[in-house]
Amino acid sequence: MTHTQDKSAAFGLGVVIFIYLAVLTALEFFVAVTFEAISILVVIALVKAALVMYYYMHIYQLNAENEGDENSYAFKTGTNRFGLWLFLLSDAFVFGGLLVMRFNLLAMTRPHLNQTLGLIVTAVLLISSFFMNRGETAMAHGDRKGFLRNTAITFVLGFIFLIGVVFVEWRLAAEEGLVASFGNTSVGPQGAVFYMMTGMHAFHVFTGLIFLALVWNNARKGSFSAERHWGVEAATIYWHFVDLVWIFFYPALYLIGKLS
Repeated sequence: MTHTQDKSAAFGLGVVIFIYLAVLTALEFFVAVTFEAISILVVIALVKAALVMYYYMHIYQLNAENEGDENSYAFKTGTNRFGLWLFLLSDAFVFGGLLVMRFNLLAMTRPHLNQTLGLIVTAVLLISSFFMNRGETAMAHGDRKGFLRNTAITFVLGFIFLIGVVFVEWRLAAEEGLVASFGNTSVGPQGAVFYMMTGMHAFHVFTGLIFLALVWNNARKGSFSAERHWGVEAATIYWHFVDLVWIFFYPALYLIGKLS
């Protein structure tokens, strides 16, 4: 696998993209609380998604030419990469369906959620993607220790996000009367939407953490190198996909619409 950037340049690009994402997230929050301009929020989410897909998930690699015969590592990596993206595309339809459900059931209203907590967990997940990018970049340049360090940080941040959503946000939401039942027509649909969207995403975060732990352990044993690290790339793409989904779920649940 060839690399067009040296290690420092690749790390620098990761920092620049993270700064863009951080500024866009802050702008997103400001627009939501100040103007409630839905069209601007949609554009910001799309820009953030494009940055993550192109620079962190390396979607352009799908067009990379795979040299060698069908038994070569490069050829198998290209095939695996295409298969992974097909899986993510199918998974994206599930999350897309949840977004459609959100707007069909709630229209331009949103549940009573803790805005500060929502912004914090979003920031934590974005930061975890930054460190995952650094971890992959380190391995792509033969730095195993750098990969182990940055992936461990990613795991901790992902675990914090999971705790923040499932054990903190869910409890606070329940205290506000947000329940996953249609028994109360004024609250039930909101609870169903909230718990289904955050629950499905939390499940993917949980599986992503398992994926990271397995890849980290294999890297510790020396299973990857700069030339052969498809497992690292796959774990990285999956983790950024989890971040990508939240880029749309966050405004849909916390920012768009009026409190009912």
